[in-house]
Amino acid sequence: MAETIFSKIVRGEIPCDKVYEDNLSLAFRDINPQAPVHILIIPKKDLEDISKIDTESGLLEHLIRVANQIAVSEGIAESGYRLVVNKGAHGGQTVNHLHIHLLGGRPLTWPPG
Repeated sequence: MAETIFSKIVRGEIPCDKVYEDNLSLAFRDINPQAPVHILIIPKKDLEDISKIDTESGLLEHLIRVANQIAVSEGIAESGYRLVVNKGAHGGQTVNHLHIHLLGGRPLTWPPG
């Protein structure tokens, strides 16, 4: 996998507005937020996109649990939030490192884009 900005953030080479970290994942505020709460949850392991995840590893479930915990701590769990995973250029993926967008803090419209 090619080096990405997220790889550098995981290694601490680029600062981020961190909201959560454990041995498997890192979560930080998006620098171009699309909602009042817009947090990216990423695995520390380099994975290009959702198609590269080993479903048997439990990593995806872990990332979703982290997103749910952050939603509670950000005060958006009761009102609702959206989790988004983009894959590829047509799917809107701009960084080739698996990441989940946690969006909330206002009513979200549908369709998204």
